[in-house]
Amino acid sequence: MNKVFKYFTAVLAMLAFSLGAAAAEKGTADEAVAMVKKAGEFLKKNGKEKAFAEFNTPKGQFIDRDLYIFAFMANGDGVEVANGANVKLVGKNVLEMKDADGKFLIKDILAVGMGKEGKGWVDYKWPNPSTGKLDAKRTYVERFDDVIIGCGVYK
Repeated sequence: MNKVFKYFTAVLAMLAFSLGAAAAEKGTADEAVAMVKKAGEFLKKNGKEKAFAEFNTPKGQFIDRDLYIFAFMANGDGVEVANGANVKLVGKNVLEMKDADGKFLIKDILAVGMGKEGKGWVDYKWPNPSTGKLDAKRTYVERFDDVIIGCGVYK
C-alpha cells in the first residue's frame, strides 16, 4: 500500500509540474501588444526588408512560445509579408482565408489595421502551433506607417 501511495504521489507531482509548465508556454495579451510595439520599433529603425526578414526568422526575437509576429501592407490586398509561425504564407494572398466558423479573419485584421485608430483586437479560431489544436485566438494588430503588424494569444 505504501508503494502505491508513493507512486500515486509521484504521478500527481509530475502532472502538476507538467500542467504548470504548459500554462507557462502561453503568451499573454499584454505580451502580444508589447511584441507588436517592439516589432513596430524594429521596423521604423531598420526598414521593411530587414524587419520582414527578422519577423520570418524561426528562432528570432519575434517568436516567443506561442507568440509570433505576422505582417501585411496596409493596402488591403491581403498578401502576407511576414509570418513567424508559417513562412509558407509569406507572399501569398490570404484575403479570403476563413477560420473554422467561416469568419474572414484577414479581412477583419486589415479592417482594424487600416481603420481610423489603426489598432485593435480581432477574435477568431486558429490552429495553435504549440499544440496542433484548433483554439480560440485573440490578435492585436497595429499599423506602423503602411505596415500592419499583428500578434495573437490563444485562449
